[in-house]
Amino acid sequence: MSVQPHPIDAVTQRAVPVAPPAAPSLAAAPSHAAPHIVVTGVDKVFPVPGGEVVALKDIDLTINRGEFVCLLGPSGCGKSTLLNAIAGFSHPTRGGITVDGTKVAEPGPDRGMVFQEYALFPWMSVAQNIAFGLEIKGMGRAAIEARVAELLEMLKLTEFRDRFPKDLSGGMRQRVAIARVLALDSPVMLMDEPFGALDALTRRSLQDELLRIWAATGKTIVFVTHSIEESIYLADRIVVLTYRPGTIKRDIRVELPRPRDSASAAFNALKRDLSALVTAEQHRFEEVEMKGLTTD
Repeated sequence: MSVQPHPIDAVTQRAVPVAPPAAPSLAAAPSHAAPHIVVTGVDKVFPVPGGEVVALKDIDLTINRGEFVCLLGPSGCGKSTLLNAIAGFSHPTRGGITVDGTKVAEPGPDRGMVFQEYALFPWMSVAQNIAFGLEIKGMGRAAIEARVAELLEMLKLTEFRDRFPKDLSGGMRQRVAIARVLALDSPVMLMDEPFGALDALTRRSLQDELLRIWAATGKTIVFVTHSIEESIYLADRIVVLTYRPGTIKRDIRVELPRPRDSASAAFNALKRDLSALVTAEQHRFEEVEMKGLTTD
């Protein structure tokens, strides 16, 4: 485990294997090959009545192909703003972002987005939701049915294929949302607190499911979270952002073996270090919020 200071709906590539042979389903993805996402000198400024809000400032970040990177920080640090910029939903005020060497100017099929709110079509069944993007691409019916069946099996949704979102639990709905992004086989998965609204047991189950899928597919994942434990459990790297303006406070490579034991001494030592970093930014957030209340 090393801590390195920072030098450095929409439908949207690998770490050295370190998992023990006894748990291949949670093994890391194949070795990282090259930079996949490059964020260079990015600022994001939002105009507000009477001024502006600097959400991001001087963001330089390189994410290699197949890496699992978590963006961590308190509310207001710009995690989702950065994710949306990578997705192409929002343009940086300054700087630029490339994916596979191509400038990000708009959303594209090379980047799949999973939201906290599930973003499913309520009038479509599970199978129809998963098939939707493939139909838009013009894929043949037989190929669509084969791909949907494969994803239903992968996400343990086969017996729910004809159910509607209203009939599913939050965890099952998020499985469908993940399957829908996987259907288009986007090399990049962008995930904005996808498990934030779930109970602890369901969250851990889906975390394990996501790690299994990542190991099997080798996708590049950028994952926004408020949870320190979740970031350590999932990520190759944890990028800690400061409270507004959001800058990179620390870029930490997690060198714990997979599958990770959240009760281990090493896991909790890193958790303590991260807690100190994030708590300092949380206090800044609270101070600014209180100052705004007293000013009003």
